[in-house]
Amino acid sequence: MRGMIVLLEETGIINTGTIHHNLSVSELIERAVQRKEGILTAKGALCIETGKYTGRSPKDRFIVDEPSINNEIAWGKVNMPISIQKFVNIYNRMTAYLQNKDLFVFDGFAGADPKYRTSFRVINEYACQNLFIKQLLIRPTSEELKTYKNEFTILCAPGFKCNPEIDGTNSEAAIIISLEKKMILIAGSMYCGEIKKSVFSVMNYLLPKKDVLPMHCSANVGDNEDVALFFGLSGTGKTTLSADPNRRLIGDDEHGWSPLGVFNFEGGCYAKTINLSEEKEPEIWNAIKFGTILENVVVNNKDRIPNFEDNSLTENTRAGYPINYIDNALIPGTSNAPKNIIFLTADAFGVLPPIAKLTKESAMYHFLSGYTSKLAGTERGITEPQATFSTAFGEPFLPINPIVYANMLGKRIDDFNVNVYLINTGWTGGPYGIGNRMNLKYTRNMVTAVLKGDLKDVKYELDPIFNILIPIECPNVPVEILNPINTWEDKEEYNKKAIELARKFKDNFEQFEDIPEKIVNAGPSI
Repeated sequence: MRGMIVLLEETGIINTGTIHHNLSVSELIERAVQRKEGILTAKGALCIETGKYTGRSPKDRFIVDEPSINNEIAWGKVNMPISIQKFVNIYNRMTAYLQNKDLFVFDGFAGADPKYRTSFRVINEYACQNLFIKQLLIRPTSEELKTYKNEFTILCAPGFKCNPEIDGTNSEAAIIISLEKKMILIAGSMYCGEIKKSVFSVMNYLLPKKDVLPMHCSANVGDNEDVALFFGLSGTGKTTLSADPNRRLIGDDEHGWSPLGVFNFEGGCYAKTINLSEEKEPEIWNAIKFGTILENVVVNNKDRIPNFEDNSLTENTRAGYPINYIDNALIPGTSNAPKNIIFLTADAFGVLPPIAKLTKESAMYHFLSGYTSKLAGTERGITEPQATFSTAFGEPFLPINPIVYANMLGKRIDDFNVNVYLINTGWTGGPYGIGNRMNLKYTRNMVTAVLKGDLKDVKYELDPIFNILIPIECPNVPVEILNPINTWEDKEEYNKKAIELARKFKDNFEQFEDIPEKIVNAGPSI
């Protein structure tokens, strides 16, 4: 215990209550229930409510503007600077807040490949959040703990509230990363995803220096060691489509691609559970049991059965569980370089083809674009879709210039001769409100065709507006839906909507400077 106190003293926490260091899952659940942080469901999952913050708070994320990293960071609306002095002031007040409190400490790793892993010590005010990160990061073996050396420290204190007038923050919440001091402060927010994504942000800074491409994607592998990557923003099907009973899951969200292969950053999964059903997503359904933590899922008080259709707390209901809860998970999460990459988009305009093949240049273009669409107020009826662009399908977590990541992707595609496809899981036959959502069965068949290599030798036609290659046939998919214009009754209206979306692509791409002309020209043509 004394050794742990000394380690905490190094963080500025001098007087503490009980320090709970690397507790077991059962012990953390016991503490969380005793402290009334959550309740157990019928199958034993721990369910908590995160209060005001039920999702990430990107406007409250800062990077400390330190001399050693100043010229490396892509400063702007995503990577907002905060001064060293402001960081120190918040740090001092946060550590003072944590004095005399019981604290929960977890020592873990990010990176399944030992050559590229980083160690993180996470110090939590709440047992439930310590359980979450224990299940999400890679858990050291008893032998590894004997020689464990901490590289980054995360202080997570949801009960500590920032004062914007004093602290220079935008609200009472703040997520502050100091890359120089190797410290992350998370204040004011109970949402567990802030811890996970702070780790991801650090890995996105560190790994390109080691010639590793960090990626916001899921990954699986077939019996022939053929790895597939699935990039996509929330709601595009990244988790659903990578959970394939015929393939082993490498990971559901964050990976690195080294010169030798792909590896998972994490030891767990963080799945959305809104409208979860056993029929559609049996792997996730069966993973929700003792040891799993549920966020903001409404639970019946009498029988303790979760109601996954209830969105009264948030649409962003979540489950965090160790990856070994998935029967066909690959452990440890390391494998070969990918054979296929799939970019997923949910196009509410209904104008992108359900599947298209990308050249290296168009792959880099769409990687930088990171397009999907979201709908505002869908519960209230038909609304206009909103195009959303998130660079590398993970813009909020990229500390450095996104061109660095795109160039690394292009080089990997060349080096490993990777096939890249764009799959639209959104609308067909018209925009949202008129057309229909793409049939999941057909989407799965398209993914299967990609993974089996059935689309390598078929003929393609060039989409004249989006400048991508549409296959004229795909096994077990109706020919008439492959070219989206054929699914629209009003062809003129299709062209109008397609041009509207193409302009949005072009407008968004203007933010990137010094892009080779062949990549710019690989985008939509108007």
